[in-house]
Amino acid sequence: MQTLDVNKKDSGKIWHRKPTPSGDDGLMVEVSHDVSSPFSLQSRHVRFLHTAFDSTGDRFVTGDHLGNMYVFDLLRNRFQLVQKTGTACTALAFTLRRKTEFLVALSENSLKCYDTDTRELVSWMKGHGTPIHSISLHASGRYALTTSNDTSQLWDLDTFERKRKLNVRESVGILKVFFLPLSNTIITCFKDDSIFAWESDTLQCKYQLTIPPGKKPGYKAFATPKDGRLLVAGGKSRFLHIWTLDTRRLLRIIELPTKVKVVKQIEFLPESFDGGSSQVVGVLSQDGIMRFVNIHTCKLLFDIGTLDERIHNVSVSCHGRFIVSVTENGKLNIYSVQALTAELNKPPPPLVKAVSTRNKSLDSTGSRTLRSVTPRQTVTVDTKDKRKTRLLGAGITASQTSDVEEISDLPEGLDMNRLMSILKGYGEYPAKYRMFIWRSLLRLPENHAAYSSLVDKGTHIAWASLHEHYPIKSRKLLRVLQRTVSSLAHWSAIFGETDYLPLLVFPFVKLFQNNQLICFEVVATIFSNWCQHWFEFFPNPPINILSMVENVLAYHDKELLQHFVRHNITTQVYAWPLMETMFSEVLTKDEWLKLWDNVFSNHPSFLLITIVAYAICSRQPLLQCIDKEDFEYFYHHRNSVDIGTILKEAYHLQESTPDDIHPVRMLEEFKPLTKGQYPIFNKYPKFIVDYQAQERERIRRDELEYLRQRETAQELQKETERRHEEEEAWYRQQELIREAEEERRNLLMEEEQKLVDQRIRLNAMKRELRVKEMQLLDAARRKFIHHEQQERETELKRLDEELARKVMFREQETQAAKEDVEIRNMELHLQKKLLQQELARTKSESDYHRRSDYDAKRKQQEVEERIQLRSKDNEREHEHELRKGVQRTLAHADQMREDATIRKNTELRKRRDDCENELKSVELARLNDQNRELEEDIQDLMRRMEEGKVEEAVDEQEQYNKFKALAEASERRRMALLQEEATMAREHAEDLRVSLDASFERLRDIKKQHTEYGVTTPVLTDTNTQNGTTGENTCLNDRSELPDNDIQISLDRGRRTFERREQELLQEVRDLRRRLASENRKAQPPVNFNPDDST
Repeated sequence: MQTLDVNKKDSGKIWHRKPTPSGDDGLMVEVSHDVSSPFSLQSRHVRFLHTAFDSTGDRFVTGDHLGNMYVFDLLRNRFQLVQKTGTACTALAFTLRRKTEFLVALSENSLKCYDTDTRELVSWMKGHGTPIHSISLHASGRYALTTSNDTSQLWDLDTFERKRKLNVRESVGILKVFFLPLSNTIITCFKDDSIFAWESDTLQCKYQLTIPPGKKPGYKAFATPKDGRLLVAGGKSRFLHIWTLDTRRLLRIIELPTKVKVVKQIEFLPESFDGGSSQVVGVLSQDGIMRFVNIHTCKLLFDIGTLDERIHNVSVSCHGRFIVSVTENGKLNIYSVQALTAELNKPPPPLVKAVSTRNKSLDSTGSRTLRSVTPRQTVTVDTKDKRKTRLLGAGITASQTSDVEEISDLPEGLDMNRLMSILKGYGEYPAKYRMFIWRSLLRLPENHAAYSSLVDKGTHIAWASLHEHYPIKSRKLLRVLQRTVSSLAHWSAIFGETDYLPLLVFPFVKLFQNNQLICFEVVATIFSNWCQHWFEFFPNPPINILSMVENVLAYHDKELLQHFVRHNITTQVYAWPLMETMFSEVLTKDEWLKLWDNVFSNHPSFLLITIVAYAICSRQPLLQCIDKEDFEYFYHHRNSVDIGTILKEAYHLQESTPDDIHPVRMLEEFKPLTKGQYPIFNKYPKFIVDYQAQERERIRRDELEYLRQRETAQELQKETERRHEEEEAWYRQQELIREAEEERRNLLMEEEQKLVDQRIRLNAMKRELRVKEMQLLDAARRKFIHHEQQERETELKRLDEELARKVMFREQETQAAKEDVEIRNMELHLQKKLLQQELARTKSESDYHRRSDYDAKRKQQEVEERIQLRSKDNEREHEHELRKGVQRTLAHADQMREDATIRKNTELRKRRDDCENELKSVELARLNDQNRELEEDIQDLMRRMEEGKVEEAVDEQEQYNKFKALAEASERRRMALLQEEATMAREHAEDLRVSLDASFERLRDIKKQHTEYGVTTPVLTDTNTQNGTTGENTCLNDRSELPDNDIQISLDRGRRTFERREQELLQEVRDLRRRLASENRKAQPPVNFNPDDST
């Protein structure tokens, strides 16, 4: 047993010497994958999981739990890493229609198809929800069935699409779904032990197999042979149930040994001659041992696996030569079925032993009796006729001149009598043992050293160009054929001159292409025995051998021979084609093998007799042929002739042909090749061969000289042609250059014209661009002017609104003042009435003087309180207006801080507001001077903006600071003015209070005088009359002349001040509007002005 470790190997040899498995276990190679770690002294095993053979049976694919996929070629002794999936496989299939592709089911619930040659992913199929545990392929290789625990799916491998899907209830579950071989039937096996058959095209149920009564078998494994006629099932018992699918009945139940408790896997073991109806089935049980049982004899044949290395699963090749098992420890074991069945296929012991006798006297009947080990019979062999002696086998020889005769058995313990009985009974040998029987009949020596020396000489010169005359599609077959004919040519020079040698050798090469030594020795044995005297008339056909054939044909069928002679058909037409091709052109493979089974088992003359028998069995179609071409066609193509009839006729001709014309008289007995070295083969005219060899050598030299001269002439011709072509190319190049130059010149002129036109268009476009630019500038200027105009209109509207507000405020103040005056008038009238009433009461009742004084004082206090309240209200209103102005100023300041781009306009508006506020003050002249300074600053700012954009932010900040300082100064001045006005209001109120006090004191003095002197009311009337007025028209605000000590009450002084200031403010506003309008008409838009920014 040899071992192989595939660690860190992508390819290599499976074994380094030819494996010789023993008959005990049949193990050829043990394959493992051990990964060593630098951090651990103990290696780690990478477990192989599944295997699958291809349709040839010589290659299989396997995968490990790391996702590595290997292909092992047992015929070429090579293995190769073809793919790394990275995921463990759960099932494999390698019998697709495209031989280089295989299917692998992965543990990630997907199915992938890879190519072993290109190592590429062909397709990726998804659809299963659980891992796939089995893959079944149709016989055509086009369809595939994949089965998981919950579903089974049918795939088309041409398009890699899902065609059908089988879903079942979770309570039932699917065990296996597979195709029956050589049919369109699908078998479905469920966990409830039900088995159904379906038509794959229509998916119609065909039948259901009946389960034997009793305890449920619990099926787990199923298998069918190649012909698909049987179905074997096993499960949780030691019984195998076998159905015949033709009758759909249970055929038999096989009881396995008591050690078997559960059947895990079942596989049929095919045989080469069983026609697909395998009789041996392998059963893998729970103990890890696979037992092979004959299902007809119910006999246990052999087993594989041990309790130490239990088998996990098994794959069997389609031709039944190899078995690959995956053990539970993850190793691959490759078994040879031939070694496992060596004891079973060993032939029985010989029934006849060779007994040597030295009896010098011959029996009067001319017969000898050999003792046999067979207890019930003896074998009598008649040695009088050599022809009958040859019938017993190629290893038995007889001589009419010798007194002593020795008869020996064939090699390998075969018995010639039993072989002849098999040949006569079946007409051929079993296909499985044919090569073994042929090697025994021909007694091949298997001289490895001698054959190697012939092969080492290389390809013979005569057959160096074999591929030109015989183009064979298979390169391997061509190499084997060339090696074989070269070895024959090195063995004997005649075979280097034989033209038909490849035709004669080719069928044997095709038959023994895997064992070239056996092929060479078989052909050499044929040339030494069945081709005797063929080369005596070389290079002509063997006239002597052909004459033997003609003599036998003349004896047995004169009419056919006369027909041949009548149409000038010689043996070179009807015999020589069969001889030089060894019947390979006129017979099929099976017929040819059957023929050579009989030829190797008889005397060498049997081949010539068979040629005559073929002509006699075909006499009817041959008698109808009259043209030579028809005869040639007949002997170079297959015909409807039964090989059994030909052989029967050949045996009849061999028995009935007279000795004087029988070919056995001219041909020697069979002589096998000698051991060690091959015998000399020189039965040919040496001078002719040498002459032909010399002539061939001369012709070869002449051919070499001719080839050399022809090569020289060809070189000269090529050189001349090259020079001529170069000259022609030079002229063509010059012509092309001239044409190209002319074309370039025309293109240049066209380009110049296009350039001129383009310049004209460019100038026009420039003019248009200038016009558009001017239009845009004009539009921008107009837009800017419009924008400025809108801003000024907005400012004027704001000023108008402010003016209207101030007018309304003034009207409100005037109305309030009027109301105050009216109230004062009403109070004065009330005081007047009170005084009149008081004077009347004083006049009428002097007793109420004190009370009247008291009432007057009380009234005076109320008036003073009202005046004080009115002053306070005026002060509060004034303070409210001040607060509103401060808030407006703060709002403008916040707006200036938020938007930097409009700071200038904001500051201008604030300045105008400040100017308007300053116009209210008395210091209008000083504020006008400051306004002129501000205008100069604004003009300076505009000039700075025109100089560049770089210092714009700094300038605006400086302007902002200046405006802020001016605003603060204006605010301080306005506050000072407000304080002055408040002071004036307080002084006015104090003056008013003083005047009122004086008036009341005066009134008291007058009343006191009247009281003291008894002056009545007419005194006051006289006083009023004296002043030119009557008592009824007396008024407190009368502006008539009064004495110097009287105080005049003036209510119009504040109004005149407000009117005067209002008129001055309106005049300043009109002047400011006129000045701004004139400046706008004179001013131009800035250079870097953008209308979009202004909007």
